[in-house]
Amino acid sequence: MSLEAQRTKAHAFRAMHDRSRLLILPNAWDAMSARFIEDAGARAIATTSAGLAFSLGYPDGEYAPREEVVRAIARIARVVDVPLSADIESGFGADAHEVGETVRAIIDAGAVGINLEDSTGDPARPLYELDTAVARVRAAREAGAAAGVPLVINARTDVLIATKGAREELLQQAFRRENAFRAAGADCLFPLGLDGNDEITRAVKSIDGPVNLIFRPGIPTTAEIARLGIARLSMGTSITLATLAVTRRIAKELLTSGNYSALGESVSYPEANKLMAMRN
Repeated sequence: MSLEAQRTKAHAFRAMHDRSRLLILPNAWDAMSARFIEDAGARAIATTSAGLAFSLGYPDGEYAPREEVVRAIARIARVVDVPLSADIESGFGADAHEVGETVRAIIDAGAVGINLEDSTGDPARPLYELDTAVARVRAAREAGAAAGVPLVINARTDVLIATKGAREELLQQAFRRENAFRAAGADCLFPLGLDGNDEITRAVKSIDGPVNLIFRPGIPTTAEIARLGIARLSMGTSITLATLAVTRRIAKELLTSGNYSALGESVSYPEANKLMAMRN
């Protein structure tokens, strides 16, 4: 992909966050899933960190080596035409400089967006201090600028799921963090763990920028989510897990009763092969 083509995709992806139409991102975990999601009509694709890690043989949580993740992103970017955003978890780095290196590698792989968390992975200190977290967002922005690509940064805070305290206090802390990330150059803000329409509405009003919501059982329909002012809906690992459930069900049936009913509706081999061949 040429640098100009990558820039064009980045600008198009940023424009999808203008809240004129809900951006729905069915998250992919490998080249095949991304290609099928694109064929279904997705305007853009984001990866799921957990699904991608599973496909590489690792658990979620930055256990997959950065180099393997980057190569996986490159394979996905090669087979899709729509903008691609990569979930890089906490940036695969202990400091802002290392986050910048990760972002540059992800851009070189063909992505035009990232999802960046403020989690440390340390239960004793679950979140980076705000100044440090802001510096990491700023490093990602600077890495995009240095690469010549207007990277779209989705900055996630895990305050609501990783820390304890009064709910109101946690919400206010999450909103403060997201606004600080916005000031540091984030394009979209992702307060993971919003619960119910009231909190969604408050987040939209309190956060100075487009807000990302993730799918979980019981959330409103996409039409209602759009009405509440959410800019972007991502599916996280839900499609990966649903696919794994089908795989397990088929395998169990074959290995126990010897039947084939669980196979259900399948994509034909010629259709799948043709879809993948179109990008090679």
